[in-house]
Amino acid sequence: MATNPVASELKRGSTELLILALVERRPRHGYEIARLIDERSGGAITFHVASLYPTLYRLEDKGLLEGRWVERAGQRRRRYYRITAAGRKVLASQRTVWDEFFLALNRVAGIRPA
Repeated sequence: MATNPVASELKRGSTELLILALVERRPRHGYEIARLIDERSGGAITFHVASLYPTLYRLEDKGLLEGRWVERAGQRRRRYYRITAAGRKVLASQRTVWDEFFLALNRVAGIRPA
């Protein structure tokens, strides 16, 4: 998806929404979040794990996520992120904004919903 400037901006603008949505139901670690974004988008949206971590740290600093280190036998230590109450409010707000934006965009472009 991020092969042109418009696609890059859409990807950048949607990163927080994607992350918050993926940790809404259960805690996840960075690699899992990146893998799920790629998998669920059919490969249209991809993130290198290293580029995702600054956003995870920023969301944690803002109080929208809480991170916790977890160690399991035979695996390396991983930081799992879970959404906070403030994160749930932001996610709900962002979903509304995206819904309204894409409805308006479709009206302007003459695209009818399926």
